[in-house]
Amino acid sequence: MHLEILTPELKIFSGEITLISLPGTRGSFEIMNNHAPLISTLEAGSVKVIDTKGQTQLFEIKRGVVECLDNQIHLLVTTNQ
Repeated sequence: MHLEILTPELKIFSGEITLISLPGTRGSFEIMNNHAPLISTLEAGSVKVIDTKGQTQLFEIKRGVVECLDNQIHLLVTTNQ
């Protein structure tokens, strides 16, 4: 899957991943390969990303929106930075 995480100021991540865990406004959830299409709002919390090499990265967000379609994931978020 390809992931892009964008803030109003810059792109903070772009790359291939195997899993992403997100703080949805109705509870946390994960997206894996071949996930059904979705759009969801996000609340403050940690976004956990596991890349194709098995490395984990965490991103703290204030809020945002995620779109998943055809193994392409786009996060539009605001951060604490």
